[in-house]
Amino acid sequence: MAAGISPEAAFGRASQVLPRSFYVRTAVEVARDLLGKVVTHGATSGRIVETEAYLGIDDAAAHSARGMTERTRVIFGEPGHAYVYLIYGMYECLNLVAEPPGSAGCVLIRALEPVSGLAVMRRRRPVARGIEALANGPGKLTLALGITRRHNGVDVTRGPILVSRPAHVEEFEIGVSKRVGISKSADLPLRFFVKGNRFVSRG
Repeated sequence: MAAGISPEAAFGRASQVLPRSFYVRTAVEVARDLLGKVVTHGATSGRIVETEAYLGIDDAAAHSARGMTERTRVIFGEPGHAYVYLIYGMYECLNLVAEPPGSAGCVLIRALEPVSGLAVMRRRRPVARGIEALANGPGKLTLALGITRRHNGVDVTRGPILVSRPAHVEEFEIGVSKRVGISKSADLPLRFFVKGNRFVSRG
C-alpha cells in the first residue's frame, strides 16, 4: 500500500459481493483466491491476507474427516456459507464453505488487514498492541468483527457477513506453507498468505 493512503481509501468497502459460483470449487482454489478479498460485518471490514484450506474427509485435520455430524452439517451443505466454531473453549473461528454440496471442504480465515471500523475493532480488542494486532489471527479477527457462533451457517453471499472484491485490486505474491497449530496432516502445504504483509499472523 502506498504511503499516506488509508486502508479504507485503498481497498474500500464492498464493491462486488462474491457470487456462490466463486465457492463451488476446490478448497485450495478458494483459499488462494480469497486473498485480497474483503470481509464485512456491520461497520467493520478487513482484507483477507491469510487463509488455510481444509479438505474434508480426506484431511485428518478437518472437522469433517469423520463424516457429517450435527456440528459439521454446514460444511457438507451449500458453498458460500460460514462455518463458525469454538476452539480452546474461548476463541471462535470463521471458515467459508467451499466445494459442491455434499463434498466437504472449507477455508479458515486466519488474518485480516483492517479496512474500516477501526474504532469499533479497538473497543472489541482493547489488548491489541497497534493496528497490526487487531485481526492477525483467527480468534482475533472474529472478535474484531463481532463474529460469533450465532453466525454459523449464514450465507456470505447475502449477509450479514459479506465477502467482496475490493474497490481497488492490489497485486501481491502468494506465500505457501504448512498449516499452523495442528498435529494431524500437519505437513500439507495448505496455508496461503500475502507475502510481506504486516498483518499476517505469526503462527
